[in-house]
Amino acid sequence: MYVPPHFEESRVEVLHELIRTHPLATLVTLSSGGIDANHIPLHLSEEQSRFGALRGHVARSNPIWRDLVSDVETLAIFHGPDSYVTPSWYATKREHGKVVPTWNYVAVHAYGPLRIIDDPVWLRSQLEALTDRHEASFSEPWSVSDAPREFTDRLIEAIVGVEIVITKLVGKWKVSQNQPEPNRAGVIRGLREYGNHDAQEMAALVEEFDKHSSAAKMEDT
Repeated sequence: MYVPPHFEESRVEVLHELIRTHPLATLVTLSSGGIDANHIPLHLSEEQSRFGALRGHVARSNPIWRDLVSDVETLAIFHGPDSYVTPSWYATKREHGKVVPTWNYVAVHAYGPLRIIDDPVWLRSQLEALTDRHEASFSEPWSVSDAPREFTDRLIEAIVGVEIVITKLVGKWKVSQNQPEPNRAGVIRGLREYGNHDAQEMAALVEEFDKHSSAAKMEDT
């Protein structure tokens, strides 16, 4: 991924938070037939390495776990909020008109070897962790133990576990950092008026950068 320095995000805690809040990963692997991509929710576990580990599962019928070039790293891509940015929101449009549209987005790339785990005990633990994480916000959270044991045992037989111990994390936060402050203010207003959920999240990210930028300037004075 191309990451200009002004769009780079290297704070592990920030990258981890995006993985937690946007867990559906595009899992890119290399098979005997070439590059393959699957879309799999992955649960972040932090105890195994500096960058943590990603755990999930795939259908046993999915060839990803049988046809894998094992000496090539796997890439898991996590997508955060994104939004189109119109130049009409820029203050400089009214000054000189030398502006063009762009697209703001945030993304995390996690690299590491893909480990295949065909173990029902491990799989049940992974399913419980994944489910508990995403059921926590519901008023009546569902748990794996709510279903009959023989039923879940049969389902677990139909899946295979995957794990990536992360060796490298790359984050890109393209949130209008390359624009002057009046343009960023216009982007924040425009995104908030835009209305959809991603636009609201992106407005908050642009505003967060503004706050950090202002704090850094105060520290330098």
